[in-house]
Amino acid sequence: MAVHENVRNHPKWGRLATLVHELAFLDGGDDAAFTLASGRQSRWFFDTKPVMMHPEAGSILGSMLNMRINELGAHFVGGLELGAVPLTALVIGSSEADPNLRGFMVRKNPKGRGGRKTNNPAGIEGASLEKGGPVVIVEDVTTTGGSSIKAVERIHADTNCNVVAVISILDREEGAEAAFNEAGLRFESLLTRSDIVDL
Repeated sequence: MAVHENVRNHPKWGRLATLVHELAFLDGGDDAAFTLASGRQSRWFFDTKPVMMHPEAGSILGSMLNMRINELGAHFVGGLELGAVPLTALVIGSSEADPNLRGFMVRKNPKGRGGRKTNNPAGIEGASLEKGGPVVIVEDVTTTGGSSIKAVERIHADTNCNVVAVISILDREEGAEAAFNEAGLRFESLLTRSDIVDL
């Protein structure tokens, strides 16, 4: 599944697509002009940091993600630094957030200590995951899915939580869906590359 029908039918989905096109999207033309974090070359580049830092776009992201997180029954939301950190804050700070929803982040390189107050293992910070529960992992842009799969593996290995889905702002449509399927993980995005390129 790419974009869930409830997301695509959200009254502000089209506006989010427009904002992502305006704030995040670069087209390098026929050449593979950009080197991605995955090391791949691509004609298209998406920098969703300006989207997450934009008041209107941030509000829409918070609304859509909370809708899906509520529908999935998750108690926790978070993901791998850096992209998931502002996205998690948008979700938790949204007026539509479940007051019981809690956020966390997974460090790429754990420090030598865990959460002193939360009893989280080293490298997992924010809300206490000690008692376990369903989790949604969020990500800004997904290419191969590797970053989110690392976060899922850490959560499953080091906590009593269960990841029920991974949701990205944008799926570049370059293999992530297949990788998540192979890993037995539900994957969704709010937008796809095609949605933006075709605007």
